[in-house]
Amino acid sequence: MSDTVIRVENLGKKYIIGHQQQERYTALRDVITNKVKSIGSLLNPQAKKENPEFEEFWALKDVSFEIKQGDRVGIIGRNGAGKSTLLKILSRITEPTTGSIKIKGRVASLLEVGTGFHPELTGRENIFLNGAILGMGKEEIKRKFDEIVAFAEVEKFLDTPVKRYSSGMYVRLAFAVAAHLEPEILIVDEVLAVGDAKFQKKCLGKMEDVGKEGRTVLFVSHNMATVMTLCQRAIWLVNGQVNLEGNAEQITSKYLTYGSEHSGKVIFTNKTENQRFWFNKVSLVDAQGNVNSVFDVREPIKVCLEYEASENIKGLEVGFRVINSSGIPIFTVDRSFHLSSEFSRGVYLAEVEIPSLFLAPGCYSINVGAHIPNVEILSLHESLMSFEIEETGSNMALYKGLAFGVVIVDFHWKELAINRV
Repeated sequence: MSDTVIRVENLGKKYIIGHQQQERYTALRDVITNKVKSIGSLLNPQAKKENPEFEEFWALKDVSFEIKQGDRVGIIGRNGAGKSTLLKILSRITEPTTGSIKIKGRVASLLEVGTGFHPELTGRENIFLNGAILGMGKEEIKRKFDEIVAFAEVEKFLDTPVKRYSSGMYVRLAFAVAAHLEPEILIVDEVLAVGDAKFQKKCLGKMEDVGKEGRTVLFVSHNMATVMTLCQRAIWLVNGQVNLEGNAEQITSKYLTYGSEHSGKVIFTNKTENQRFWFNKVSLVDAQGNVNSVFDVREPIKVCLEYEASENIKGLEVGFRVINSSGIPIFTVDRSFHLSSEFSRGVYLAEVEIPSLFLAPGCYSINVGAHIPNVEILSLHESLMSFEIEETGSNMALYKGLAFGVVIVDFHWKELAINRV
């Protein structure tokens, strides 16, 4: 494999999805009927294929790529694109249905909070357990122990069972273990969102150091600015397949502008049964009252959000964020800036106007979400749709491109001639 540490060829992962209707209870006759159906499917396999209660779903299909030693690679894509499935296969958590993967070196994975931890063991014991799983000797782990504890900032709780840790403590220790026990390949899903801003910055710095030491980092994130900062390359998945791969800045820029097919409107239809809060519709409206995805820089844009709650929710914050094509968040608007965070059940329509001559000409994407700060994310849609601000008039061309800033301002300019010639 020379300097290639990961080679993926024609990788596929298939799941069988059941579509049985949920009933309030299951009667004895239903159990007997289902058993008879199961026996029938064994006797006649073709019947299962024709059974509308089951459906084949390919989470990944024909995925191929190579990663070199020391590469820092971002895996990007929308929810359901296959990112987490890919990482689970690379981490040997699940087996592929088709294709092959070849990996050279030890792999440390951090796919969700507390991955690989035993809840009944203490933090100290889990450090040694994880090191042993990676194939490291006791003395080797001891040499890294103090560094791991200092990074995780859990000294006071080292001899406490990790089941009593907060989610923040869990993720700090899990990341510290994964990054410091010197695996050749570090695979990190977007668990860093659990930590605070200071810890996230420290993690990103550590992953950058890992790459500079010649080790390989695979990083899944919805934050394109982070991907561009950390990664040299990016692999963009769409519907379980590689859509594009290459330079991180170029790929993330294309990803952020992907979605203009929505033409300024998204209607949600995937509400789940136990959901407390959900969005029904998000749309962008121009000055003429039309839903649009291309706007004149001299006219305002109205962001319209329709959302719903099935119960009263205390401390709820609902908002949206606008991000430019370089992955830089331009601004965030939250209902709690203007309204009480006490939220009663019902259906709501919110409108926020982005003023004219504010966003510089270029391409943007929008995220929408709702959360109870530091408690729970109730709904989050990253890169939901794209829109474009067009320049009108030759003088506006000056404002295109990051060199001139991300917003247009019209501050008062006061000038006094003190020595006119």
